[in-house]
Amino acid sequence: MDDRNYYEKYNMWLESPVFDEKTKSELLSIKDNEEEIKERFYKDLEFGTGGLRGVIGAGCNRLNIYTVRKATQGLSDYIKEKAKESASAVIAFDSRRMSPEFALETAKVFAANGIKAYVFRSLRPTPELSFAVRRYGAAAGIVITASHNPPEYNGYKVYWSDGAQVSSPMDKEIITRVNSITDFSLIKVMDEKDALEKGLMEYIEGNIDDEYIENVLAQSRRITDNKALKVVYTPLNGTGNVPVNRALKEAGFSEVYNVEEQRYPDSEFTTIGYPNPEDKAVFKMGIALAKEKDADIVIATDPDADRIGVAVKEKDGSFSFLTGNMTAAVLCEYICAADKEAGTLPENGVVIKTVVSTPMTDAIAKGFGLGVINVLTGFKYIGAKIKEFEKTKANSFVFGFEESYGCLSGTYARDKDAISAALLMCEAAAYNKALGMTLTERLEKLYEEYGFFKEETVSITMKGLSGAEKIKGIMTFLRENSLKAIGGKVVEWECDYKKESFTNLITGESMPREVGSSDIIRYILEDESWVCVRPSGTEPKIKIYIGVKGTSAEDAEEKLESLKKNVMAMISNI
Repeated sequence: MDDRNYYEKYNMWLESPVFDEKTKSELLSIKDNEEEIKERFYKDLEFGTGGLRGVIGAGCNRLNIYTVRKATQGLSDYIKEKAKESASAVIAFDSRRMSPEFALETAKVFAANGIKAYVFRSLRPTPELSFAVRRYGAAAGIVITASHNPPEYNGYKVYWSDGAQVSSPMDKEIITRVNSITDFSLIKVMDEKDALEKGLMEYIEGNIDDEYIENVLAQSRRITDNKALKVVYTPLNGTGNVPVNRALKEAGFSEVYNVEEQRYPDSEFTTIGYPNPEDKAVFKMGIALAKEKDADIVIATDPDADRIGVAVKEKDGSFSFLTGNMTAAVLCEYICAADKEAGTLPENGVVIKTVVSTPMTDAIAKGFGLGVINVLTGFKYIGAKIKEFEKTKANSFVFGFEESYGCLSGTYARDKDAISAALLMCEAAAYNKALGMTLTERLEKLYEEYGFFKEETVSITMKGLSGAEKIKGIMTFLRENSLKAIGGKVVEWECDYKKESFTNLITGESMPREVGSSDIIRYILEDESWVCVRPSGTEPKIKIYIGVKGTSAEDAEEKLESLKKNVMAMISNI
């Protein structure tokens, strides 16, 4: 691309009658800022394998009504080519800036293309959108959300008729359709009033919320004295407020206290800034309230309520934070043990997890006679396996999770669900409280039984064009310079997920890659420690996953800190 090509695009947006005066005014305000113009126009906002995610603003590398329309036109073209006649789509949105507006623009483009749009009138969680797609027999679903990103971001997640996010090869086929649209003036858009009158747009009414909550409640495993548990909950100003409070109330949790400052929609996330349940800082108000109410557990869900964070009160009054891997281990064991007691644990049952998630659940699942399936990062791959099992009957889905604080019990949704996870975590906490244990004490028992696993994920933010080039450079270096040892430990297996097979660097043997191709490199060391490096698919970050297995909690902690220190030094020197 010509270094000055971004100026041509910038001027085209200023001069074209397609773009409104508000957009042009915003662009004129940066006319003397070459770097900002470059950032907004050096490329088109990429429609990735899950959809769009980016900073809100004017420009082809920003999220705005025009880039949303372009994505929807490309998706419409694909739906008309692949789906049955009279195809429809379901649209949901969260509490972020411009979410309602982007949802409406999406519906207007679908309607103009003859695809009926079912639109939620107010914000709903992502897992309910997943449920609704199948409930309405829709060809596709869209949820307008940027999940846990900072306030300046928004996004556009695409789901297919099975209720899961689109996966290969469908994702690449949709990307091709979207990228083929180069003229914004050719995008079809119907007026909202006309779409409603013609029956090509319909606001969702009726019992869909009731049906969704009914399926969430069906994940309950044990009858426990739920009234004895005190819960503090924060939806982090997102979509979880209504469904989580309703599910807990109907399950018998009467002592639930909400963080009022974070209970209702706030697109600026005023008291949080970065609404990520992985970040301990978002629990500050929740823990303060928990200490005031003498609560046993604090639950936080991200803005689109597909991920959950948990803090547990210890017997000395302090609070411990559970990582996504810890939460998964607790839930996996709780579900398996309860199902075994009830006689409902399937003989061909499986736990599905991503390749960057803790192997502790492998040990737990195998302890209950279950199989374990590893998939690529992204919950859509877990959803794809659920769909596969429905057809083949080869396995029965028991539990699925990814280390990034997302999990699912049941097949009513095909994406991670923080509403059912909140219910099950509270139920597990109530069950263990009746036994005189906290969830962290339960976790300690699991370590003693299955091994002292410990993991940490480090995310390094690298924004803009220079950041993207740096991330690419790190991955290229690792591929071109095979690592023989990390932190003094010999690398046994080098697993490059862009290659057809993995290599044992000690014996020279190889084994076929067990999943699809992806930009991931995983190293398994001689002592069962492991390191995985991958660029984030949704944020300008490179993520480093580090895991160890120790002989005790102290040994695991020492191993992890040592390995982390060596890995980070290595990455910083690339």
